[in-house]
This record gives sequence, structure tokens and C-alpha cells, in this order.
Amino acid sequence: MVDVTFKQDPVTLLGTEIKAGDQAPNFTVLSNDLKEVSLSDYEGKIKLISVVPSLDTGVCAEQTKRFNEEASKLDNVQVLTVSMDLPFAQKRWTTVNEVTDLVTLSDHRDANFGEKYGVLIKELRLLARSIFVVGSDNKVSYVEYVKEVSNHPDYDKALEAAKNTK
Repeated sequence: MVDVTFKQDPVTLLGTEIKAGDQAPNFTVLSNDLKEVSLSDYEGKIKLISVVPSLDTGVCAEQTKRFNEEASKLDNVQVLTVSMDLPFAQKRWTTVNEVTDLVTLSDHRDANFGEKYGVLIKELRLLARSIFVVGSDNKVSYVEYVKEVSNHPDYDKALEAAKNTK
């Protein structure tokens, strides 16, 4: 399993570690209007899944804004941001920050995404910062589990992977 820290303290990630080449597990999360959403809802598209602990923190906000800015430049790529924030908080945050080119999804109800992608932090019931790029065939082409949850992911590598995935 991946070694991850939160503010330099080791944390335990629950679930299955995902690797490039794996078939992306389907998952169920909630949209901002409380409807169930799954990976299969984005069939035929490339998915860049940006995972953050909470939109209401600095690094998470910057990460989400950066991918929102990049989303319109990506061809046939749906950018999804998944967090444990309540759908109401996600909707408020995206409205206040004028985030319109990506979809925010909440894993708060069942932590289904967190467990299936190995990013659920046992000690905090938050998601570990990570990036997954999933092709239109639902094969994972890129994975980054950020070693220190309070650090930024490698945006350039993730965006390059999304551009080069089919």
C-alpha cells in the first residue's frame, strides 16, 4: 500500500491501491443535487479524477481551480473533483469560486469512491489527495497518490496523461 502522511504524520489508507493499467472500479457518489453518480455515467469520455480532502482548504481550492482552468483546453476529457465535502458545500464553493468547467462529486455518504480507489484516510474519514486518469475504455492510464496530503499534485504530469489517453 502507498505510504501517505497528513501534516507529516503517517495515515492509513483504506481500500484497494489503483495502478496504471488497472480497470477503473465503478463507484457511486453524490452530485451537488443529491443524485447518485457513477463512473459509468461518463462512458466514452476520458476522466481526470482530482481527489481532495476538502474544497474549503487552500491547497484543495487551488487544485480545483487549476483543473477548472485547464478543463476547457482538454479534448473529450471530463474533469471530476471528488471530496468528502457535503454536496451543499460543494455547490456553494463552486458557485462562489465560479468553477463551471468541472464536476464536483461528494463521497461523504458511503465513502464508496475512497474505498474502491484506496484513498480513504482511516484516521480522518477524508480522502487522500490523488489524481487518476481513466481512458474512455475505463483503463487507468495515470495515478498519483500525493505522499503528503497537504502538498500539491503534479499538475503537468496529470494534464499530459489526460491529453495522451484515449
